[in-house]
Amino acid sequence: MTPEDLSTALAACLQDAVDTGEISVEVPTTIKVERPKNREHGDWATNVAMQLGKKAGLAPRDLAALLAEKLAQVPGVARVDIAGPGFLNITLDAAAAGELARTVVEAGAAYGRNTALAGSVVNMEFVSANPTGPLHIGHTRWAALGDAISRLLRASGAEVTAEYYINDAGHQMNVFAQSVYNRLHGLPVPEGGYPGEYIQDLATQVRTEHPDITALTEGAALPVIREAAYRHQMQDIRDTLGHFGVHFDVWFSEKELHESGAIGHAVQRLREQGHIEDREGAVWLRTTDFGDDKDRVLIRANGEPTYFAADAAYYLSKKDRGFIEKIYLLGADHHGYVGRLKAIAACAGDDPARNIEVLIGQLISVNGAKLSKRAGNIIELKDLIDWLGADALRYSLARYPADSPITIDPEILTSKTNDNPVFYVQYAHARSRGAARTAEAAGVDRSVFDAALLTHATESDLLARLGEFPSIVAQAAEFREPHRVARHLEVVAGAYHSWYAACRIVPVAEGRTGDVQPGEITDLNRTRLWLNEATAQVLANGLDLLGVSAPERM
Repeated sequence: MTPEDLSTALAACLQDAVDTGEISVEVPTTIKVERPKNREHGDWATNVAMQLGKKAGLAPRDLAALLAEKLAQVPGVARVDIAGPGFLNITLDAAAAGELARTVVEAGAAYGRNTALAGSVVNMEFVSANPTGPLHIGHTRWAALGDAISRLLRASGAEVTAEYYINDAGHQMNVFAQSVYNRLHGLPVPEGGYPGEYIQDLATQVRTEHPDITALTEGAALPVIREAAYRHQMQDIRDTLGHFGVHFDVWFSEKELHESGAIGHAVQRLREQGHIEDREGAVWLRTTDFGDDKDRVLIRANGEPTYFAADAAYYLSKKDRGFIEKIYLLGADHHGYVGRLKAIAACAGDDPARNIEVLIGQLISVNGAKLSKRAGNIIELKDLIDWLGADALRYSLARYPADSPITIDPEILTSKTNDNPVFYVQYAHARSRGAARTAEAAGVDRSVFDAALLTHATESDLLARLGEFPSIVAQAAEFREPHRVARHLEVVAGAYHSWYAACRIVPVAEGRTGDVQPGEITDLNRTRLWLNEATAQVLANGLDLLGVSAPERM
């Protein structure tokens, strides 16, 4: 019996009480059950009687007594106790609790997936670094979290498009092209230009593609250089993200917004909505109508659109493409963008509380990290991956809330000890795979499953932790908090290691000389192999949601 099964049973008991006229109350579609802090209080607990007692016209303990009597008749429920002002503590019989192992194994990769967010159509925009240089440490956190959140949303039934907004328009692209041009001609970096060896690398690539580039005038060469260098730098960004296990469904070009006339069209649409004001020769959007700290210029007095105009056109593009929810993941220096983005949503006729969500992440630092020689003044993501490993880096970033600063300790992250959280979880999975190989060699198979045999205390604890996984996934998706999954995997790993130490899958018997000999294989051994496989599946599913591998051996 899973927590979801128990929730359904509780709802059925409530509905029965309503149908028989014992109470009159609206039965909630979902009733929360959770693990009690004290394991002696049972397998699961709920405070539903305290939540509904007043609405039902009963004291919470009286409603709890009514529910306890009905719930005790549900197959698989061994005992129901009432505690405090109306808590229900529920103990399952061993067979009902153990049946979860078969449920997990048969569900396979689908275990943990749910439909809590079915019907949600989400645009998830993250990273979106300028295509003028390599990805650096500042992009690392959002690459890991954005991808993990996207995976969680999909696992909870949402339709998600992961999108990268390419800032390939504006002055910085001209400076970028000029920097490459100067390197081609042996000139110093222009004022405000881009230093670093990667600019020389780009210059070499441009020369290879266009051997006669240095023979062109500066005016003729710069557009060629800009296009070629941009293309190569974007490929470097794509390759780095791919190496990090991050993939985007859409790469959206800001330049296309300008060239397609989308910005002018967006201004006209906002004018029709009644939020445009012409003053001082410029075109303004009255974002203060919706809580922004000041109105924003869309078109300058010289007729040039602002970055904010591109932001507005981009938002409307997302709306036009059918995205009901737009999630933006921004860095710690972008707090000022929250109000103006929500104001754009409101001006566009959307509900800022429902149609747009802006997540702000805090900074990360890595002890001992060195500036990239190639990039000149940044810590490259590529170097971090080579140094720490994609798995360790992604897991360490996923296990903290986005709004908490992180300092990564490479000594811990590269160690093969229990102090390293990613090693601890991955080792649990590798250990389960090793146990399965040992069982197969000894002739233990899954031909029999008798859930009632899983009675050891460590088995009860491990089963409960596995049972919590689907609700953890749903909560992590709802609150955009992958760290809930990471922390739960560590709990599962701990419960598995304790079970592994206490319960044998492969039987042994001592010989006369004290030698360990293979023992008689029983249904308990076969059933424990099911539990081993269930644990492996939950660990693998959870790690996959974080974009981290589940190794077979370590």
